[in-house]
Amino acid sequence: MKPYLLSLLCIALTALVLPAQKAQIDEEGLAILKEMEDTLSFLSYTVINDSVQENRFKACRAMIPRLVKALKVEHSFDYPFDRLSSVSIQYPQDSSFRVFTWQLYVDENTYRYYGAIQLNTPQLKLFPLRDRSDGLRNPEQQQLSPEQWYGAVYYNILEGDGHYLLFGFDGYELFRKRKVIDVLWFDDEGQPQLGAPVFVHEGNKRKHRIVREYSAAASTKLNYDENLEMIIFDHLIPREGTYGEGLTFYPDGSYEGYEPGPDGTWVHIEKVFNQVSEEAPRPKPVLDGDDKKDIFGRDRNR
Repeated sequence: MKPYLLSLLCIALTALVLPAQKAQIDEEGLAILKEMEDTLSFLSYTVINDSVQENRFKACRAMIPRLVKALKVEHSFDYPFDRLSSVSIQYPQDSSFRVFTWQLYVDENTYRYYGAIQLNTPQLKLFPLRDRSDGLRNPEQQQLSPEQWYGAVYYNILEGDGHYLLFGFDGYELFRKRKVIDVLWFDDEGQPQLGAPVFVHEGNKRKHRIVREYSAAASTKLNYDENLEMIIFDHLIPREGTYGEGLTFYPDGSYEGYEPGPDGTWVHIEKVFNQVSEEAPRPKPVLDGDDKKDIFGRDRNR
């Protein structure tokens, strides 16, 4: 078949499939979802943007049961919730589930995170994520349940061998921020688990998740690079902070990484490039200090 005919066929098939997916939600369910989305859009905006702490808290408390109610609509997985600009909704390539995450700003040194995993099923199967990161003493070495979640706003999901990598941002505190790679997998009973010893470092030392802390004054990258087929992130070095916050970490212009290893592991690469570059290669800029972007890397003005 000629290339242009093949392209036309693919477009035609896509046009047939997409309406079929949306058609799974009946008219009554679609009307409910649109109405609920209006309310959720207002509440989620308030959670992120209201200057009064009490208003942010009230909006967050009101948002959770309304989101659950909306997701109880049959085939709600097919509804994209495009208007929830303050909520990150991430899908793996196989679309077997999606993850909702959002951030609540408490004060300058405290952030709380909220989230849920929705499975791709006609009837709702939802797993709430409860942020317990404040009580985790050694998060890189622990397997956690959704009830013990290391809270973050996820900006990417990478499907691995029997697991999924979740790339996230943690506002942490005023002078220090964190980026995270967590590991999501499902046990024999279909229950989600977080963390697995898949990150292999020198001497066969293993980590269950990656937590990278850095100065809030710095710009850092942590994401999967499709061209290099590996995870790329800034190499960080300790340095005294510029605002009296004490020792913190800054990128030095070189890059580390993880490349796929055997049995679903990710093997640490101490230095990815021999030359020093001003920017790490990445699929797209994420939380890179551009004040025109929101915490999900989207244009604030759109």
